[in-house]
Amino acid sequence: QSSTIFTGQTTYSTGSNPESLKAVDVNGDGKPDIIVANYGSNNVGVLLNIGNGMFAAQTTYLTGAGPVEVAAADVNGDGKPDIIVANSV
Repeated sequence: QSSTIFTGQTTYSTGSNPESLKAVDVNGDGKPDIIVANYGSNNVGVLLNIGNGMFAAQTTYLTGAGPVEVAAADVNGDGKPDIIVANSV
């Protein structure tokens, strides 16, 4: 039997009213980054994984009104994930 030990909580700032998040390697370094839909800020935040369980402060990208869902897929066929956003309005 194994025991699991959790370390203390680390919090990261996002935009207003975060609705959805996904963990995906957006910069190709092999580490999962975080994409978050910030409904109240009308943007998407990307927090890059800097290793050791830590993430850089979010970089934001404007979206249409009220983003509620995010996804990532290689839409244009270049081998890199593209960020897809669904807005409520």
